[in-house]
Formats: sequence, C-alpha cells, structure tokens
Amino acid sequence: MGDVESMKKQAGIAACEFVKSGMKIGLGTGSTVKHTVIEIGRKIIDENLEIVGVPTSLATEKLALEVGIPLVELSDIDGLDLVIDGADEFDPNFQLIKGGGAALLREKIVAQESLAMVVVADERKKVETLGAFPLPIEVTPFSHEATVRALGRLLDCRVNIRMSGNGPVITDNGNMIADAHTGPKITNPIKTESEILMIAGVVQVGLFNNMCDAVVLAGSSGIETFVKPNGRLSD
Repeated sequence: MGDVESMKKQAGIAACEFVKSGMKIGLGTGSTVKHTVIEIGRKIIDENLEIVGVPTSLATEKLALEVGIPLVELSDIDGLDLVIDGADEFDPNFQLIKGGGAALLREKIVAQESLAMVVVADERKKVETLGAFPLPIEVTPFSHEATVRALGRLLDCRVNIRMSGNGPVITDNGNMIADAHTGPKITNPIKTESEILMIAGVVQVGLFNNMCDAVVLAGSSGIETFVKPNGRLSD
C-alpha cells in the first residue's frame, strides 16, 4: 500500500509540469490528484506561481483553500485552460471511467469547460477495455429503484446504489450513485454513455469520452506521460 501511495504522489506532482502561471485550472477529486493540489499550493508559495482554481468537489475546495490556492466560480470565468483529475480506469483510446469519489457530475462539467484535460493515475488504472471498475452513474433520489432497474435491463448487469454505513452515498449535488457491475466489456463507451443518458432518472454517467488529452502514469518503473495523438496537448 505504501508503494501505491508513493506512485500516486509521484504522478500527482509530475502533472504540475503542465501548469503555467496565468492559467485557470480545474482541480479534480481523488486520492492521486490531491497530491497535484498540494504541489500547486507549494508552487504558489515557493515559486510565485500565479493561477486560479476551480474545484470539482467540496473536499477539493477545502484542500485547495488549506494550501493557499485562490479559487473562483466556474460561472464567473470564461472557461478553463486545463483540468487535472484522476480516473478509475482509462483505455488505449484515452476514454475514462470516473466517479469512484462520487464527484463525477461536477468533474464532467469542469472537464467540458476546459481547453485540455490531464489525468493522473497509477498503473492499476490502465486497462484494455473499460468496465472492470463498476461504472458510477449519478441518479436522482426520486424513484431511484426504478432507475436502477432500468439501468440493469439496459446494461444486462447488476446495478446497486452505493452505500456508506446505514445509508446511501449522497453526492455534493444531493443525488445518489448507482454502480453498474458490467465487467470489462464496455467496448463502445460513446454508445454506452448515450444510451445511459436516455434514462430519465440518470443525471450523469462516469464515462468521460473524448475529454482526456494526456495521462501521467506512475508505475513500478517510474513516471510515464502519454499524450493522445492529435489531442489538444499533442503540439
């Protein structure tokens, strides 16, 4: 476990190479990107880095304020230069599953408002086909049982409401998370995303398609950065 945490820290710090003074940065959520947030805070203090950040969750907002990152509301600015976030899985086409931290709706809003997206991850997140990690789907509390049944029929798999203690996990937006246990068989994530979003009780799905431009990957052999060919960071 110590080795995994060390890899996450290395990747989180390495992703800061994409951050330049004057940028507006989306700050992601999760156990790897928290190291990015901490490193950005250090650079602001020690290297006079000048950026503003938009957090994707209340937890990230709290951490960013603690380390001294000035924050702005996404609605008050005209887009972002870059978002740095984690992922639960990524495939060879740079398609992602996100939402393990239950922040997928805010993460997706921030990602679509960004000129580029960098993912920080450890080598366990690299897969050939998405779906071994249960696919998170944010759903409305109203009649959520019906939504879960509809998702199960659509995806032909077990779907359950994510629990914490004696109750369901409630997102920062007041919704619930349904986890779809598809197995590693999401071969057409764009089609799957579209079909899931057709279900009325679904707020958003944790498939992030055509959003990721680079992955900073920490593995046993060190840090590797993969840039999507013809992506927005490929110049």
